[in-house]
Amino acid sequence: MAWRVLEHADQRWNVSIAAERRPNSAHWNLVFSFRGADPSGRSLWATYPISSSSKSALFAQADRISNDDLVALLAAKLG
Repeated sequence: MAWRVLEHADQRWNVSIAAERRPNSAHWNLVFSFRGADPSGRSLWATYPISSSSKSALFAQADRISNDDLVALLAAKLG
């Protein structure tokens, strides 16, 4: 299930979120999965510059990220 659906470069992208904690770190990092909506769609992961010691606080911060910011992150990964 997609967390959000975005449009970029005439393509629809399903966006999901995840929290990642690296070894020897007490903080969770926010990561987005962008998947093309068509069956042969491309898929990529992008780390967003937000971290927190609480996974739930991290997801609450993610809810406040605008679609425009997510499209910019996607465009940077594609570019």
